[in-house]
Formats: sequence, C-alpha cells, structure tokens
Amino acid sequence: MTAHVRLPRTIAPDDTARHAFLVDVIDGLSADPKRIPPKYFYDERGSQLFEAITRTPEYYPTRTETGILTAEAGAIAAFVPKDAALVEFGAGSLTKVRLLLGAAPVKTFVPVDISSAFLQDAAQRLSREIPGLRVVPVPADFTAPFALPAEIAALPKVGFFPGSTLGNFEPHEAAAFLRHAGALLGPGARMIIGVDLVKDPDVLTRAYNDAAGVTAEFNLNLLRRINRELGGNFDLGAFWHRAVYNREQLRIEMHLASRTRQRVRVDGRCFEFRRGETIHTESSYKYTAELFRTLATGAGWRLAETWTDPERWFAVHALVRS
Repeated sequence: MTAHVRLPRTIAPDDTARHAFLVDVIDGLSADPKRIPPKYFYDERGSQLFEAITRTPEYYPTRTETGILTAEAGAIAAFVPKDAALVEFGAGSLTKVRLLLGAAPVKTFVPVDISSAFLQDAAQRLSREIPGLRVVPVPADFTAPFALPAEIAALPKVGFFPGSTLGNFEPHEAAAFLRHAGALLGPGARMIIGVDLVKDPDVLTRAYNDAAGVTAEFNLNLLRRINRELGGNFDLGAFWHRAVYNREQLRIEMHLASRTRQRVRVDGRCFEFRRGETIHTESSYKYTAELFRTLATGAGWRLAETWTDPERWFAVHALVRS
C-alpha cells in the first residue's frame, strides 16, 4: 500500500518567526532575572544536540520512558480508539511514537514541531517506514494557537506528549497547555503523556550535567542562534552552562552564567551582565503522582491509567477529557 505524507509547501514567514524570537529575547534579557524561553533551543542544530543528549549515559528520561512504552505497548495501544488520529506535540525525531504506532490502531499521525526542517525530514522517513499510515506534519509552536488539519476533523483524537516536556512549563503554563490541548483535540479526546517523577537530586543533576558536555553545548547553542538570527554578538566562551536542582520548587534549572562583567548587543540593543549573572534558559519540573493528578484534573482531564518503570523514576499517564 502506498504511504501517504503531506508536507507543507510553505512555513510561517521567516520575518514573523524572527520577530517573535526577537521580542522574546529582548524582553527576556531586559528582565531581572534574565530569561529566554526554552522553545528557542530547537533550531536544526539544537534538535540534533537534544537527540544526542538522550543518548548520554546520565540522561535517564528517554531510555526509561522508552522502556515503559515498550513493556506496556499492549495496554497503551488498547487505550487508543480504532482509526484514531494521533497528534504528537513537540514531535522531534519521532522515535518514541514508533513504539505506539507499531501497536495502536492509528489511521493518521499528526506530528507538530517548531523545527520545521527537522520535522519534515522525520515525517518523510516515518512515511517510508510505515506504508499506509497517513502522516500530516504541522510546523508550529504547539505552545501557541494552531489549527489541526481538516482531514482529521471526524476522527477520534489522541494527544501524545512524551519526553517529560510538560515539566518545561511553569505549573500554571502546564495547566494552560493541558486545557488548550483538550480544546484542540475536542470532545472525547484522550492523551498519553510522559512525566518525570521526583527522585534523588544527584540522579537529576547528573542527567543535566553530562560528562561529555553535550547538554552544555545544547544550552550554549541558544546564544549561537541569537548571534546568527538576531544580530547578536555573544562570546560563547564568556558564558558557561549551569544546571542545579531547586528542592523547594521540585525542578532542575538550566542557566547560562556570565564568566565576567560584559556588554552584549542584540539587534542593536545593549545588555549589561555582571560577573556570575545568569540567563535562565529552562526549568524542568518533577512531579509526584498526586501533584500530577491534581494538575490534570484542574485542567479538565481524568486520569485513567498510569504506567511506571520498576524504580518509579518516570510515569506514562493516560488521560481522558472530562
């Protein structure tokens, strides 16, 4: 049977994407403390570096979640309605979804990702691997409003949000995302979502400070992207990667710390850095079972099932829209 894949002819205009990036960077560097949203990690190089992070020995989330998806494939597949449209938010390389597509009765797959070039390449490969699966990629920022393809309007819909990406949102943002996803997927929607669990802080800090320095390069690549796309003049050697666990907030924090007092220009605007001052680039919240249940319920979802690994380091939750 012939594979079906629809690739968009055009992406959102470059100037629109650049403007949004510029506004967020200018606003973030003007704030105290300085910050930049983690979604801007994912240019093509950033997406490649993240995939490399997932293969480091210290980074447990990917292999642990993959183990759950493999071990519980039958039970998770049974949660998916027949001929469903599976919508993956922040699809990336589509590695984990292959485990689900191989077992679940999915008719159409809709990967959504901000990195359009990376998405198109991954979608083409998937369509060749699974003949008969209709692949309809949507290049979009899934944290902002976007429309699902018209051809899946009548199909039952299941959201897929693996990788503990929910933890990158502040709690109120996580609730807003879950509400938005429910409204987008519609009545009767279901969701399969991966969530990193609270655990030994040493395990967490090692995961975000790998010995090979891949996470550091991933973090610093954000400055390289600002230089290339926004006319920045960041000296990457003048900043260093810092990841720490905030016990009170139950989150890992990633920062880029200034090694010295310096000035940096972006799009003609000047920003002062003190020695040791940081740009907060990412938070990764960890959840207990009860914290996640409360979050999901408040956002209009009912927790139907939970699957974990033997160490209870990670959880895959099945949600049904209330």
